[in-house]
Amino acid sequence: MVTYLFFLLATLAVGSALATIMSRSTVNSALFLVLNMVSLAGVYLLLKAQFLAIIQILVYAGAIMVLFLFVIMLLNVDDEQTIFSKKTFRNAFGFLLGGIVAGQLFYAIAGYTGVLPDISAEMTSVGTVEAIGKTMFTEYLFPFEVTAILLTVAVVGALFIAQRNPKSQN
Repeated sequence: MVTYLFFLLATLAVGSALATIMSRSTVNSALFLVLNMVSLAGVYLLLKAQFLAIIQILVYAGAIMVLFLFVIMLLNVDDEQTIFSKKTFRNAFGFLLGGIVAGQLFYAIAGYTGVLPDISAEMTSVGTVEAIGKTMFTEYLFPFEVTAILLTVAVVGALFIAQRNPKSQN
């Protein structure tokens, strides 16, 4: 059952990632990215990393993607020319991403068939709330606080830009 659920979530993640890249609308791309993050949270749950799954949904799919959608709708990016308008660069970038996805699929198939070594028993405690909290608030306290300050500054900056009145051109 877990294997079938993994393949369902993996297919959903790859499909939503492709839809994110191929969608012409930036808002739809952002929404497909939210779907991708939710499917990754499901994979985290299958790996018994409950804390990472909840953080994936709350922080990434929730807060950061709402900020992305706010900026996309505020700036109206659809009317602008993109940097990636050259077709040769798009083809090379797509080929590179296709190679990466194919490598990940081969790695997943190798893990399913038993070619890869098994995960040790002590790895089951890595994704728990206690293990992540202990590491985050001891070894990585300073980067954690800097990230919190940067996200706060980003939200205040976005609100400042949204409330700014543009001067009329006379």
